[in-house]
Amino acid sequence: MNETRYWLGLSQVPDIGPALSKRLLAVFGSPENIFEADAKDLSSVRGISPERVESIMGFGLWNAVDRQIAECAKKNIRIVHYNGPAYPEVLNEVDGAPVVFFMKGDYAPGDRYSIAVVGSRKNTAYGEVVTNRIAGELASAGFTIVSGLARGIDTLAHKSALSNHGRTIAVLGSGLDVFYPAENKGLLGKIAESGCALSEFLPGTLPNKENFPRRNRLISGLSMGVLVVEAAESSGSLITARFAVEQNKEVFAVPGNITSLNSEGTNSLIKQGAKLVLETRDVIEELAPVLKGFIKAENRLKAALSEDENRVCSNLSREPKHVDSLSREVKIPVHKMLELLLSLELKGVVRQSGGKRFYLS
Repeated sequence: MNETRYWLGLSQVPDIGPALSKRLLAVFGSPENIFEADAKDLSSVRGISPERVESIMGFGLWNAVDRQIAECAKKNIRIVHYNGPAYPEVLNEVDGAPVVFFMKGDYAPGDRYSIAVVGSRKNTAYGEVVTNRIAGELASAGFTIVSGLARGIDTLAHKSALSNHGRTIAVLGSGLDVFYPAENKGLLGKIAESGCALSEFLPGTLPNKENFPRRNRLISGLSMGVLVVEAAESSGSLITARFAVEQNKEVFAVPGNITSLNSEGTNSLIKQGAKLVLETRDVIEELAPVLKGFIKAENRLKAALSEDENRVCSNLSREPKHVDSLSREVKIPVHKMLELLLSLELKGVVRQSGGKRFYLS
């Protein structure tokens, strides 16, 4: 509790953002040591001006910090701090990632294999179909789906992951106890049960407009790549895509009708070099060089296969077989067969030779 108190206090010192906090931590080792340091030692740290020394040494919000800790405990909100075991390792690579954030649910080691799926709050029927299909297939293949719990594409992405028994992460632009939009209160609870919801904003923080760009940098930061399904030219989803570029993450975009305002942003991203996505496989193939590193040889032998996956494998050999033939032999619809083959590819059991022809690896 005492350690949490100092971490929470450090995150609220005026004019000491994440970058300076981490610089101080590198020197002093812990938030407690920072607050106990004298002015001379603090001022020796690059970027710590006399005004900032005064902010640290004169920090007087400890009563408020204690109330915040009590409020989080009451609402079952975890306080996660930098260097702690629950802090997502992938955020260590993100400039300006917070030293403290708030969480419901659990971040699992496998969540590092995440894809962000974002888009318009006012999606079209086309956007709904595409999101349900691609987010659902990615979740079935073992990827965690990250999004922002907003109306529209974000909500569809979370729901698609859940309906396909996958994991999903919601990053909020408000406190975890402020349900925005209000109709997603129940969805937030379900996400916390089979994934996690997190926010860098204190409980009680309203969803102010300026919060969402900060939220978007975490959505991309938690993900291997960002898929934009539908977005107008001025959409916030394009901010997430820009953060992804800055963080050296992949950017994917689904093309849309050239007469649709909801497709202006995605079509523009494609013109700028985003990977055009027509099916789930386009995302996975683009990430394949990275994914190969995740699928260790020893794990391939231990891959847990479902009953249907075993049926598929029993009808495959080293000789490539077309998915249509496989579907007829195993008596599984083609769309379901492609989903199973995708899962088997990620487990390193099956490979594709092109033209939807598959064989045992």
